[in-house]
Amino acid sequence: MTSLKGRLLFATPALFDPNFRRTVVLVGEHGQEGAMGLVLNRPADVTVGEAVPPLAALAGEESRVYVGGPVQPEAVLVLAEFDDPGAAASIVVGDVGFASSEGDLEELGEAVRRARVFAGYSGWGPGQLEAELEEESWLVEPAEGVDLFPEPGDDLFGSVLRRKGGTYRVLALMPEDPSTN
Repeated sequence: MTSLKGRLLFATPALFDPNFRRTVVLVGEHGQEGAMGLVLNRPADVTVGEAVPPLAALAGEESRVYVGGPVQPEAVLVLAEFDDPGAAASIVVGDVGFASSEGDLEELGEAVRRARVFAGYSGWGPGQLEAELEEESWLVEPAEGVDLFPEPGDDLFGSVLRRKGGTYRVLALMPEDPSTN
């Protein structure tokens, strides 16, 4: 099995789970025990300052919290771009990884260029993601820096598929509910 850590998953129309409709997921870990990732394009209606004030120093008080997925929605994860990747708890791709929940947040803030706070995460048990890939529920793409921290109003799903070109451009134009087309 080839690890998909650091890759992006794009939900295809074959994926009917409403938690993942038109989502882009960054795979944070992938191995024999399963996989975990974060939905990058689901901003919540709450700010970091409202939900987790201690993390405002890292992500900004007015920054949105993002819904990382349906697993443990009470869990808080911080994805950050590090000046010093050695300060990360775990690197996912390049200089982007997970910030540790341990230690001094002010000190950690000095090692971070930008950060995003997620509530919950996406998870797959052993073999589950591989089965979904065989069912063509996901498209897999390399992660680019510009894709990892989209703004709340950005159409990350559409912009990456348009960039990919060809028939994927059509998928980018598909409405959220095709029955309304």
